[in-house]
Amino acid sequence: MTPMPIPLPRGPAPAPLFIGSEVYRGSSYGDWHPLRVPRVSTVIDLARALGWLPRADYRTSPRARPAALTAFHTPDYVAALERVEAAGWASEADRERHALGTVSNPVFPEMFRRPATGVGGAMLAGALLAQGGVVHQPGGGTHHGMPDRANGFCYLNDPVFAILALKAHGARRVAYVDIDAHPCDGVEAAFARDPEVLLISTHEAGRWPRTGALHDEGVGQVFNLPLPKFSGDDAMALARDAVILPAVQRFAPDAVVLQCGADGLREDPQARLDFSGHAHLGVLEGLRPLAPRLLVQGGGGYNPWSVGRLWTAIWGRLSGQELPDLLPPEAQAVLTALRFQAGAPSVIPPPGLIARLLDAPRPGQIEGDLRAGVQHLAGRLRAQV
Repeated sequence: MTPMPIPLPRGPAPAPLFIGSEVYRGSSYGDWHPLRVPRVSTVIDLARALGWLPRADYRTSPRARPAALTAFHTPDYVAALERVEAAGWASEADRERHALGTVSNPVFPEMFRRPATGVGGAMLAGALLAQGGVVHQPGGGTHHGMPDRANGFCYLNDPVFAILALKAHGARRVAYVDIDAHPCDGVEAAFARDPEVLLISTHEAGRWPRTGALHDEGVGQVFNLPLPKFSGDDAMALARDAVILPAVQRFAPDAVVLQCGADGLREDPQARLDFSGHAHLGVLEGLRPLAPRLLVQGGGGYNPWSVGRLWTAIWGRLSGQELPDLLPPEAQAVLTALRFQAGAPSVIPPPGLIARLLDAPRPGQIEGDLRAGVQHLAGRLRAQV
């Protein structure tokens, strides 16, 4: 029997809200790291240049307190993260035990404050959604963080705290959908055995950390769908229509969290998928009516132009804006000012990454391995009815 969502009080839906922070503007993982690029600050600036982010719709993310972080992370790890930020260096013990000060998870001045702000924003989103509505938190989505260690550029796991916060504020059943190019190993570690959390992940097959195999099922509420390299918009549309939406509809969640990583876009240097922004917006539009609460987070994304454009387009769609065919000069100026140091002279993007929020659709091919994976997951869904 399909469960019924918890009813919310009647009345008009709250206006969509945007959670941001200036900590993202002033911090970087280092000049050589993939997360050296501006992302959240670009979304804020671009949305404001378009007139889409009035003060009434913006909320400043608080920073989660260390004690609150122990709802998922171990006290020793939280203490180590604070200690290494304060010292500016990681001991050999911190590197070995907690993966701090490594190539992937370097020491930088805001290495505790920045991810703690992401967790604070996720917790705030859970509270803001208590009566239903929509929240966009582009600074969220750090889905690799583990209880006792940093992992894959993620020091803390704010999607886990988003799910916990939604539950604490009345959402008994939460569907977490992750369309990042990388598997959501940290979120799966937290909830793979929780029957009241549905986990769906589409990701590039064989991409780090090489988890999220098709047959990784947890206790029956975990659906992993690896996508072949160079999959385009049609592959995501197939995943959406045959797996994501049927699974969420059957689960009947009280809340949906969509991790909307931008690293599946063609221009991203950290993956080999071939999406346009239409792939992400299609998933977003399909999920939006399926629960009274929707939180859309960021995630991966390492090309500053493509990630800024996508997450701004998502906010535009969430807030009811008409996406322009051509960006006005003020918005183009935000994108023109970005620089992407890639070890040589600054990369100058092609004009399309400056003039428009969305590229033309990129249909791509649907390979046999994907069709077989979809058939397998669709069979699991039919068996659960």
